Amino acid sequence: MSDTANTAITPTDSAIVGAAAAVVWSDPQREAAFVRWLADVAPAHGLVAASLRPASADASFRRYLRVDADDGTTRIVMDAPPTHENCAAFVHVAALMRDAGLNVPRILEFDPAQGFMLLTDLGTRTMMDVIDPARPEANRPLYLQAVDALLQWQQASRGGQLPPYDEALLRRELALFPDWYLARHRGVAVDGALRRTLEQTFDLIVARNLAAPKVYVHRDFMPRNLMAPPERAAAGGSSADAQGIGVLDFQDAVHGPVTYDIASLMRDAFLSWDEPFVLDITIRYWERARQLGLLDFEDWASDFASFWRALEWMGLQRHLKVAGIFARLTLRDGKPKYLADAPRFIGYIRHTAARYRELMPLLRLLDEVER
Repeated sequence: MSDTANTAITPTDSAIVGAAAAVVWSDPQREAAFVRWLADVAPAHGLVAASLRPASADASFRRYLRVDADDGTTRIVMDAPPTHENCAAFVHVAALMRDAGLNVPRILEFDPAQGFMLLTDLGTRTMMDVIDPARPEANRPLYLQAVDALLQWQQASRGGQLPPYDEALLRRELALFPDWYLARHRGVAVDGALRRTLEQTFDLIVARNLAAPKVYVHRDFMPRNLMAPPERAAAGGSSADAQGIGVLDFQDAVHGPVTYDIASLMRDAFLSWDEPFVLDITIRYWERARQLGLLDFEDWASDFASFWRALEWMGLQRHLKVAGIFARLTLRDGKPKYLADAPRFIGYIRHTAARYRELMPLLRLLDEVER
């Protein structure tokens, strides 16, 4: 990387400085480092520096910027401070997904020391953007393409490539619910009988989910992290259409329960479907997953009801975790928009807890906390 601190400012550098100023930076030193990095990589990729603008941000410290190229296309810049974000994991999982045949961004440039990355752009329309919430059936082709991508990902699974979704991680995630949702958001003292109820419930959840067959797990496989395919494919074209659905936000992938990502897709953090549609897509996933040998466990491959129960228990773990995460994002990180969706997750938790006798203590606890 060239050091521009002691050289004259070129027109290109001036354009980058101006464009970077249009993006909010909390750290002037990081802004200066970014200007130098972008000046270095822009010529090789024909980037129009003055076009730099925000693209999106997520719940982490990572954010994305969009920049035009002189051939009329666009690129994405990832700004991921290394003190907070693990860019190495992003690079590794992106390679695994490409090898599995998934449509993920290609990494064009990467500065690991500073956490700046130049990526190909998968477009501006997420799956969430094109979903019609009022007409579930109209969205079936789109969801089936998401299932296609998920099965490709799961089929590629190999041990030793990703961190294990083990008991320690499951329990750390579950602890977010009492620590952040109950104690800090609701002001509930998590002790005594309430603590014992949670511990006994968490023991059941962990035991059931650890028993499931293990595959690659995206860990946030939902419409906000999936990019809509070309319009022809979204309207009902085959999965062989060019590119197809894109996959983002995969850096936290692990090797864990086969039930996790389909539960994440159908019990979404920001969108709820009636159970008939959830069952419709889940059964279609189950039919293909068992044919591929992904469900060779107990009677899962022959009895959908058995697989559905396992999926609900996996979903319960995720819902408890996300309710805690949304509370933490609001109370610690100053992002209140997430907690507005917490009632959706409490509804998911109650819905599942009401179905299983072992979970009735959890349901009574929620009744008391939520009044």
